[in-house]
This record gives sequence, structure tokens and C-alpha cells, in this order.
Amino acid sequence: MSRIGRMPIDVPAGVTVTIDEGNVITVKGPLGSLTKQFPTNITVAQEGNVLHCTRPNDSKENRACHGMVRAIVHNMVVGVTKGFQKDLDVNGIGYRVAMQGKELQLNVGYSHPVNVEPVEGITLECPAPNKIVVKGCDKELVGQVAARIREIRPPEPYKGKGIKYADEVIRRKEGKTGAKKK
Repeated sequence: MSRIGRMPIDVPAGVTVTIDEGNVITVKGPLGSLTKQFPTNITVAQEGNVLHCTRPNDSKENRACHGMVRAIVHNMVVGVTKGFQKDLDVNGIGYRVAMQGKELQLNVGYSHPVNVEPVEGITLECPAPNKIVVKGCDKELVGQVAARIREIRPPEPYKGKGIKYADEVIRRKEGKTGAKKK
């Protein structure tokens, strides 16, 4: 039995979970609404304020899906109650970010500023000239938007310049050394 798959999911007050035909699960809460379709071989059942995920047998496909379905449903419940957030840091001389209306404008060493349009359901914030905050209720979408922003100028290993996650550690390389003279 999957250790993650067999754990129950507590549904807090103010969150409604509906399970439709075809294993389509909709979770509504104070921060928004999320809908996803899951494999029909994993059964998600609601008993009061608790959700349980079960699988019909121990086939390889069912074992693989069991923990995944439970984790995604749990992330949906957490997303509509607390939300998810990714913090990005911008390092480099002259590198800065700013909000231009709803768009995020990045000056990260190119000859032109790069504008990032927000995706529906995601809010972009810029609390400081070198900080970016990506917030939303869909964990997958928050991670995807943060990865796309980081992709604009990934951190380089020599000086550490670029856009990195706040908790990311850049492995630094040693630069060239002078040639030895005889």
C-alpha cells in the first residue's frame, strides 16, 4: 500500500469538494477554484470532512497513480485555502525588476527590457528591485511560471549573476588562473 496514498486528506471549513463522473474533482475555497480530471482506476471518496483515495488492486499502474492522485488532490485543497508562493532573487550589477501595470519588466543584461505577462490565476509581485514573488492557488502553475521567469536569465556559475530561486544554492566555479611562467 502506498504510504502517501493511504493518508487521509482533511477538508477544512469553507472548502467544498465535488466529485463528478469521470473522476473530475472540483475544489472551491476562499482563494479560488481548481478542477482536475484523474484516472478512473483510483477512487476518491468523501466521508464528512475527509477524503480517501483507494485503488482496486496492486497492479503496477494503480500503484503508480495512487500516491500521485492523493498528492495532487491534497495540493488542490491546500491551494484554495493557503495558496502557494515561489520567491525569486535577481543578482547582478544593473539587474532589476519592476511592475509596469500588470506586467513584470525585467532588466537583466539584455539590450532591451523583457516583459512577462501574468498568467490567469497567478499574481506577480515585485516587493524590491531585485525580488520577484509568484503567487497562486495552483501549485503546478506557480512552479511553471516561476521556472519560465528563471529561464529568461538562469544563474551562471562564475559570478552567480542571473535569476534564481530564493532557496537555491548556486555551485560556484573557480575562474581562470594565470599561466605559470618558467
